[in-house]
Amino acid sequence: MKTLTLIAIALAGALSAFADQPVVRLSEPVTVSEEHETFGRPLVVDTDVHSLAEVMSRAEQLLDRRVLVEARVSRVCQKKGCFFIATDGDNVVRVSFRDYGFFVPTDIGSKSVLLDGSLVKVERSPAQATHLKEDAGDNDASLDAGVVYEIVADAVRVPRA
Repeated sequence: MKTLTLIAIALAGALSAFADQPVVRLSEPVTVSEEHETFGRPLVVDTDVHSLAEVMSRAEQLLDRRVLVEARVSRVCQKKGCFFIATDGDNVVRVSFRDYGFFVPTDIGSKSVLLDGSLVKVERSPAQATHLKEDAGDNDASLDAGVVYEIVADAVRVPRA
């Protein structure tokens, strides 16, 4: 019982520390509604929206092509909001922003977003992997070095609630 109490106290402290972190918003949304904010460029839904799982199951076919993807944000770069990790079941992909042209708020973790971008395959160096892990504040294997798929987004729609 004492062990469970100590774990609960540690977890509460970790959650409290996370809640105390200031939200970084380096980019203003390009469109705002009661339900959403869109970052990057205005989002145009003129083609089918795919789940991240579907995109990854057809990755080679969709490589370097425009895709509209719905996914859950698991983590966001806590320094600037310059990338996030999108998940859908076992599918995990890093999402960056075209030409480093915009950022997302650092508090969008666990939200489902709609993004417009291109699926790319990149060779992530060990130095890049270390840098990404530091920025994410996480040592997650999805940021390891090697050949990986990523999405380069032109627009990201984030729910406001």
